[in-house]
Amino acid sequence: MFKKILVANRGEIALRIIRACHEMGIRTVAVYSKADEDSLHRRLADEAVCIGPAPANQSYLDIKTIIAVAELTNSEAIHPGYGFLAENSTFAGVCEDCDIKFIGPPSHVISRMGEKSEAKRTARAGGAPVVPGSEGVVSTLNEAKAICEEIGYPVMIKAAAGGGGKGMRLVSRQEDLFKLYENARGEAQAAFGNPDLYVEKLIINPRHIEVQVLADSYGNCIHLGERDCSMQRRHQKLLEESPGVGISEEIRKQIGEAAVKAAKSAEYVNAGTVEFLYDDQGNFYFMEMNTRIQVEHPVTEQVTGVDLVKEQLKIAYGEKLKLRQDDISMSGHAIECRINAEDPDKNFAPSPGKIDFLHIPGGLGIRVDTHVFQGYTIPPFYDSMIAKLIVYGGDRSEAILKLKSCLREFIVSGVKTTIPFHRKVINTEKFVTGGFGTSFLDSLNEKQVDI
Repeated sequence: MFKKILVANRGEIALRIIRACHEMGIRTVAVYSKADEDSLHRRLADEAVCIGPAPANQSYLDIKTIIAVAELTNSEAIHPGYGFLAENSTFAGVCEDCDIKFIGPPSHVISRMGEKSEAKRTARAGGAPVVPGSEGVVSTLNEAKAICEEIGYPVMIKAAAGGGGKGMRLVSRQEDLFKLYENARGEAQAAFGNPDLYVEKLIINPRHIEVQVLADSYGNCIHLGERDCSMQRRHQKLLEESPGVGISEEIRKQIGEAAVKAAKSAEYVNAGTVEFLYDDQGNFYFMEMNTRIQVEHPVTEQVTGVDLVKEQLKIAYGEKLKLRQDDISMSGHAIECRINAEDPDKNFAPSPGKIDFLHIPGGLGIRVDTHVFQGYTIPPFYDSMIAKLIVYGGDRSEAILKLKSCLREFIVSGVKTTIPFHRKVINTEKFVTGGFGTSFLDSLNEKQVDI
């Protein structure tokens, strides 16, 4: 096994990786910006090196400096976590060129699956169902118009290199196509440096179902069931659970097999997530593949008992998967809430600052992944997520009751958080009954919800 790994990230995911490494007897190197001098990942790693000032493009996105630190510290591998450089094929390629193991898929796979139209082609070639639409990038407005007429309105225009809702436009009628097409191109160029777009048929209020996969370098690939990530605000996930609400065993088997087919078609290696749209008729369609560990991976760990980060390390080192599909079973129900330092009453504006008091809930079946502590000052430079609250119960009803109790007990003072918002959401009838899709939170009238 590796003797030393550099963790090219910060926050709770850096701590998550450091803990997994220590449990496997692997030494760790943390990199941190000047804004993170007081961070836990710096304190808990075996070694820590400052890589630059607060702005991410001068620290956590600085490939040359990170590679230099890896070489100076004799790190054999780099774990990118999620965000920052995790899905950067250039970074993965530089690691390969420098004989440093990138803990994730090969650079050419990241490139292939990171370009969404190419990812669709790859999934389709593997036999996974895809949303009707363009087979690749649409080069002109006339081409987009022809495809829209063929599949019918409404449609979604999406950035080929995008994510997080950037470069995405809903087009309900042909008269709006030109304006929205140009808007999407401009936003895609600004956000990703790539203006390419593709077109998909709009699936009305679908559920967002994703499947966790593990694949080794020897052609073995398995799935670990699905997660329901439909609780989104403006295409940003806020709450995830596993297993999916109301997913039958037949659909679970079909969607899991489709995910494995997509991963094998991509020649995928390591942990990854295949994402699908699931409609109210029981149809599911490949949407994209995330070539990294996911924020919401703990809910899969809770219901399967598999440590996904440790599996990543084993696969990266060259070990064969010891798990087979028949070894994987889902037991109970897990729900994760992303706790962000944001003010829900001010359109979820970031709320950086010092945490004056912190009380974290505990008990059987309760897990909190966090990097913050009482007295910690949340910097304004990075993602606003400060914790992930994960609860596990024998079934969904028990998990919801446990989640309600935890959210009452979770206290953060000194900054605003999304805890009150989560308390409102989980008391809605649609959440409790599972009758929600990806548009639910955007249409939620909070004043009608009784805390």
